Amino acid sequence: MPADARIAAFDILLKVESGGYASDLLFERTAALESRDAGLASEIVFGVLRYRAQLDYLIEHYSGRSGKLDAEVRIALRMAIYQLRYLERIPPHAAVADSVDLVKRAHKRSAMGFVNAILRKVTRQPVSWPNREIELSCPEWLLARWERHYGAETAAGIARAALEEPEKYMRISAAGERRQDIGSQSVVPLLQLERGQTFLDLCAAPGNKTAQALEAGVRTVAADLHFQRLVQMKNHDAALVVLDGMQPLPFSAGFDRILVDAPCSGTGTLGRNPEIKWRLKPADLDDLHRRQTALLAHARAVLKPGGLLVYSTCSLEPEENEMVAATVPRELVVETMQRIPGRDAGDGFFAAGFQRR
Repeated sequence: MPADARIAAFDILLKVESGGYASDLLFERTAALESRDAGLASEIVFGVLRYRAQLDYLIEHYSGRSGKLDAEVRIALRMAIYQLRYLERIPPHAAVADSVDLVKRAHKRSAMGFVNAILRKVTRQPVSWPNREIELSCPEWLLARWERHYGAETAAGIARAALEEPEKYMRISAAGERRQDIGSQSVVPLLQLERGQTFLDLCAAPGNKTAQALEAGVRTVAADLHFQRLVQMKNHDAALVVLDGMQPLPFSAGFDRILVDAPCSGTGTLGRNPEIKWRLKPADLDDLHRRQTALLAHARAVLKPGGLLVYSTCSLEPEENEMVAATVPRELVVETMQRIPGRDAGDGFFAAGFQRR
C-alpha cells in the first residue's frame, strides 16, 4: 500500500488535471494526515506542478520514446522522478515502489512494468535541457511575453522565481498575526485610509486586504460574487454583500475609498499557484481585460468626488494592468505600483490609484 502522503498527492494531482486548484485540494485532502505526511504531500504536489515541463522531458529521456500516456501513469512517473531527482531525503526504493503501486491502485496494471523500468533508470546526473521552455519549466509564449515587456533577464528571473517555494510573510497588527504575502500587503496603503471613511472592497474574498483595511477604522462593505467565499469572512467587522461587479452596483451613496482587487490571471503568483502557467491561454487575457474594465467602471460610478479608488491585480500582463488603467478618463489622477517576482520580494502585483476630482 503506498504511503498516505503519496496517495494524497496522486489524487490531488489527478484533480488538478481536471481543473482543481492545488492549494484548495491540499487544504481539504491533508487535514486528517499527520503533519509530516501533509508536508510531503504538499512538497510533491507543488514540486510536480512547478517542474512539470522538466519532468515530462525526463519521462521521454528515460523511456526513449515520446507519446501520449494515461494521466494516471504520467502523474505517477512525474511524482517518482521529482522525488528521485529533486528531493534529498526520500528513500529511492520507497518512491519507486509507491509509484508502481499507485499505477496498480489506479487500475493501470498493464503499465506497472513500464513505470518500474523507467524509474530504475533515473539518476541525479545533470541533464542538458533542449530549450528554455523546458529548462525554466514555463510555456514559451509566457516567456516571450515577459521578455518583450520586461527584458530577457527579468523574464528568466520571473520563471526561476516560480520554481521556488514562496517565502512566507506575516502581517502583525493589533488584531494579531495573519499570513499575507508582502506584495499583497503593499496594495492597501495606496488607499490612504483614515478612520471613519466609507470603504468598499469590491472583490473582497478571501479577505486579507479587507482585514488590513479594517485596521484603519474604516466603515467597510466587503462584496464578492461567490457566497461560499464571502461567508468565510463572517468574522470580519464588515457588511458582507454578494453581488456581481460586472453589473451596475446597487449602492445609492458613494464611497470615500474603493478597492478593486480584480480577479486576474494570477501570473504574479506562479510559485504559489503553479498550475496557472499550464492552464492560461493568450485568449484568456482578452476576456479578463473585458471583465476587469467593467469592474473598474462600475466601481468608479460609486466613488465620491475627492474619493480614492485603487485597482489592483496579482498579474504581470499589461492587458490586465496598464491597459485597464488606461480606460479611466484623464481627469482622474493616476498613481501606479508594480512588483515583479525575481526582482521584488513576494508575489507580483500591479496597482493603480485614481482620485475623482
